[in-house]
Amino acid sequence: MRLKDPPVLAFIIAAGAALTIAGAWQGTPLIVWIFKPLTTATIALAAWRRGLLVDRYARFIVGGLLFSLVGDVLLITPEFFVFGLLAFLLAHMCYLSAFTSDVRLGAQVQPFAAVAVIAAVALAIIWPGVETALQLPVIVYVVVLGAMTAQAQVRSFVRRTREARSAALGGALFLISDLILALDKFHAAVPAATFWILVTYWSAQTLIALSVPREELR
Repeated sequence: MRLKDPPVLAFIIAAGAALTIAGAWQGTPLIVWIFKPLTTATIALAAWRRGLLVDRYARFIVGGLLFSLVGDVLLITPEFFVFGLLAFLLAHMCYLSAFTSDVRLGAQVQPFAAVAVIAAVALAIIWPGVETALQLPVIVYVVVLGAMTAQAQVRSFVRRTREARSAALGGALFLISDLILALDKFHAAVPAATFWILVTYWSAQTLIALSVPREELR
């Protein structure tokens, strides 16, 4: 039983997520401060242990998880929202770089068209609630997030491997997580938002981490 094995990783992530969600609902910041970053750090460690940073794909995935870890910490404090957004922007750029390491960007147009429609509808809904100072950062973030999600689907169609499908599902769940977050923050309160955001977010990150091909220590 090793951390990079999916069942072990799933159990640890589920426990960390449950504790974080419980801490948020009960208004216990200390629990959130401990287990939110710890959960993402565990996923990053698992990705590193799977790939050992031996190729470009593994390095970019681990880099994206580390930027996500920074974003998790920053987003605990609402005043640091813009900085958290920047950290996750860099995370998505890392993921996009990974997903284009072996498949050309936009090799198929259909996923990009589908994600563009989803992004446009989401922006139209939340736009009245986005304050002026955040409008440009939000647009840039949505573009990069959408490109990452779409390219993950393209790569899955082209490569047709278990790892590529894992990354594609992870990318889609990341988009769903951020859509829920955006609707809750800029449009209207989403019932049980914290639960749905964190469940989809950590599911996405876990699937992306598991997309790193296994390497064994020699």
